[in-house]
Amino acid sequence: MFALDDELAQWDVILHEVQGAERLRPLTALAWHLRQRDPARAQQLTVEITALLALLPPSEAALQRARLQLIAAESAWLRGELDTAQYHLEQALLLCEQAAPALPADAAACRADACWTMAWVSNDRGVSAAGDSWLRKAAAAARLAQDPLRIDVIDAAAGICDAFGDWQAAQQRWQGRFGADLSGVPPIAAGWISDYFGTCAFQRSEYGRAIGHLMLSFETALATGQIRRAIIVATNIGNGFTSLNAHEAALDWMQRGLDLARPTGWPLSIGMCLMQTAETLRQLGQRDAAQSLLREALNTLAPLSGSRAYAVALEYQGDLALDLGNHAAALDSFTRLAARGDALCQNDFQSSARRGQAHALSHLARPEDALAAAQAALALARDHGDASSQIAALNVLADIHTRHDLPGPELMMAPNAVLHYLQLALEIAATIEGYTVPGTLLDAAAREYAAIGDYERAYTISLRANAARDQTHSKEATNRAIAMQVQYQTERAQTEGEHHRQLAAAEAQRAEVLQQTSATLEHLSAIGQEITAHLDAAAVFRALDRHVHGLLDATHFSIFLLEPDGETLVCTFGIEAGTPLPPLRVPLSSASANSARCVRERREILIELDEEGVTPHLIPGTLPTLSLLFAPLRVGDRVLGAMTVQSLQAHSYGERERLIFRTLCAYGAIALDNASAYRQVAATQEQLLEKNLELEQAYKALEEVSLTDQLTGLRNRRFFLQNVDADVALSLRGYEAGQHRELTECDIAAPKDLVFFMVDLDHFKEVNDRYGHGAGDSILVQMQERLREVFRESDYVIRWGGEEFLVLARATQRDEAAGVAERMRRAVAERDFELPDGGRLSRTCSIGFACFPFLPDQPRLLSWSQVVELADQGLYIAKRSGRNAWAALYSTESTRAEGVFPRLMQHLSEAVADGEVRLVSNLTGPLVLGGERRRIGLSSDLELG
Repeated sequence: MFALDDELAQWDVILHEVQGAERLRPLTALAWHLRQRDPARAQQLTVEITALLALLPPSEAALQRARLQLIAAESAWLRGELDTAQYHLEQALLLCEQAAPALPADAAACRADACWTMAWVSNDRGVSAAGDSWLRKAAAAARLAQDPLRIDVIDAAAGICDAFGDWQAAQQRWQGRFGADLSGVPPIAAGWISDYFGTCAFQRSEYGRAIGHLMLSFETALATGQIRRAIIVATNIGNGFTSLNAHEAALDWMQRGLDLARPTGWPLSIGMCLMQTAETLRQLGQRDAAQSLLREALNTLAPLSGSRAYAVALEYQGDLALDLGNHAAALDSFTRLAARGDALCQNDFQSSARRGQAHALSHLARPEDALAAAQAALALARDHGDASSQIAALNVLADIHTRHDLPGPELMMAPNAVLHYLQLALEIAATIEGYTVPGTLLDAAAREYAAIGDYERAYTISLRANAARDQTHSKEATNRAIAMQVQYQTERAQTEGEHHRQLAAAEAQRAEVLQQTSATLEHLSAIGQEITAHLDAAAVFRALDRHVHGLLDATHFSIFLLEPDGETLVCTFGIEAGTPLPPLRVPLSSASANSARCVRERREILIELDEEGVTPHLIPGTLPTLSLLFAPLRVGDRVLGAMTVQSLQAHSYGERERLIFRTLCAYGAIALDNASAYRQVAATQEQLLEKNLELEQAYKALEEVSLTDQLTGLRNRRFFLQNVDADVALSLRGYEAGQHRELTECDIAAPKDLVFFMVDLDHFKEVNDRYGHGAGDSILVQMQERLREVFRESDYVIRWGGEEFLVLARATQRDEAAGVAERMRRAVAERDFELPDGGRLSRTCSIGFACFPFLPDQPRLLSWSQVVELADQGLYIAKRSGRNAWAALYSTESTRAEGVFPRLMQHLSEAVADGEVRLVSNLTGPLVLGGERRRIGLSSDLELG
């Protein structure tokens, strides 16, 4: 129902570690519990959740959709869009019903949340009876879900609503339901129970105790993402301080609530804070400021005119109008409040509205109407046993009779009507335990007794009035003391909280330093891997320069390396202020060069110069730097040279910077040593590479010869066997991807078909016998040219053996194969071949082909070699049928072929393996099968059988 901030952090971590359907649970939890914390992100998460719902079983998906409806409903409710909120809640309840049979407990919990929100929507509409009904339904659903947390929260909320209507009846109803010790109660439930205790204490006028309970409720509401609840409780705490005359503390809490409410844009929350602040300002005499805030509050609450908050704002507006002497405006406000009080069935509004009406009507010279309104207020107070409201109503009646000459009440027990009502008020006050009669009421009675000449009683009552004022002052002082104590406790709690926050901040800072140190070490490790990966000295210099300037304040950076003689240092790389340094050679024995000293002494040197002094040993053409750091480039016991960084700022290189530079020097030394070794090996490697290249070229030439037919220049059988498997695998992947479609004879959902053509020159032996082998070779060469004319460059054209050729058409569709075969047949038959002696010779060819995958009506596919055999069988059929023809074997789902061509099936049994085939060809002549001669009329693409 609600969750602590720590739980949200855990779900966020989980969300970054899971994929697919596993994301649904943390996604839904985050979206649900961000519904008031961060509504915009909650809405973004619902979009991803919706996309994943298809992965769930129907019942779980329905439950998740119900939860998404609840998120949308709460967002609309908080914005004041009550009709939209109700629609989403109704949809959620329907989805809960769908999920209930399979997931009864989860569906019941979801239903409880829907009824819970429906209750607040009803209350904001001003239909408190419906709100109470929905809370009862929510409690029943929570008990069905066996969820103790939801049960406690919903019962506490029902108790709060009851306390606003009749706190005495509420206490009787909920007595014993909640224990005073909340130490073992979960924080979320404890917050709502504290709110219930605080509301009851507030209604009993025990404001200090009320504030203590409400502060716990406020902290819990904030920690569990109940932003609207936190705003309401903050304003209630402010009201408590106002009742204790601690107006500064009251305004502080009102401002807290307003600071929470303003960013949300929620009308009821903002309006409530504005009106409560206005009432506090009114009591402080700041009427203009109060009037401005009340006007803004009522405008903000206009979409929620049926809510209790709007009714409170009307009451405050009426009281302010009376203070300002604007009795017509006061009458309008109290009349509207009376209508709202009747609709809400809350007697505090009903009674106070009519008292306000009576007061305004009296000042508007409408005494009869004023009297009727005051009597109605008195009747309502009596019906509800509200002694305080009775005293207030009787006081108003006395005031009306003081201002106007009106007939007295029936059974008047006093000399006049004013005294009658004042005496009744005093009698009721005497029945209230611990009640202090206001001095103003006693003063009014004393004046009336003096007016009728009963000075003794007037004097006695005046003494009581003085005592009452003293008691009231004492009570006010007590209230102020209570307020001060509560304020002290609040400030102490805030101080302790600030102390804990400071400790947490210090701990976080320490952790950040550790993290930065760890990150620096990790970064240096990555830099080391990068630098040492280079085998070129120039690349090492560039990498060092980049990282030195990235990690240190380095106006000057240079690298000195020892010459092979070991007596001279050479500045092989130097940059200062972005400009390359001039070449420089330094004798290793130089007493003034710090670089030479660093190499000689094999140690790090740090030099700090005075800004006012002269820089010693300044290299000509360089800047007068103040911080100079030198470190040797060492690999084991060998020193390769030195590196230096220098800065124009004083004291630039502390321990951390020196550690970083030392590390970079170590990496640089290793990389430069590797680069030097690599240069020595490079020459030898280059010679070896040249030899290897010659051998590789020779090998490639031999490989090419072994894969090529020397006569025709075509690829040979060895090349085909090396490459065919890759094309077959690609074709099979497409076939498997398309298995969900219905596969037909010449239409498959594969992206790539393979067609195997077997082509053979007819009567080629006669050419060799009659014209010689030279003529035969010439015709074979011309045959490969005609094959290349017909087939694509991407197709494999293979000299299979003798006068026989195999073509693997890699991009020809099944339904195109017959056309390709016909073009091949015509390319041979319709053009003569040229003989070496200048003569011409006419020849034909026979062609058989088959498609891969070959799909018989059986659970397995034929291999490519079996399909090649089928193509060869097609060639055999074309040959035996008179030559100059093509024939192909296709799969079919028609009647089994054995019944029509038993000899053909016997001949093809090894290739087809009891599959079902059909023969497609251009044959029109006789067909010879197994020595038996039959004449069958055939046309292109006609199915046998």
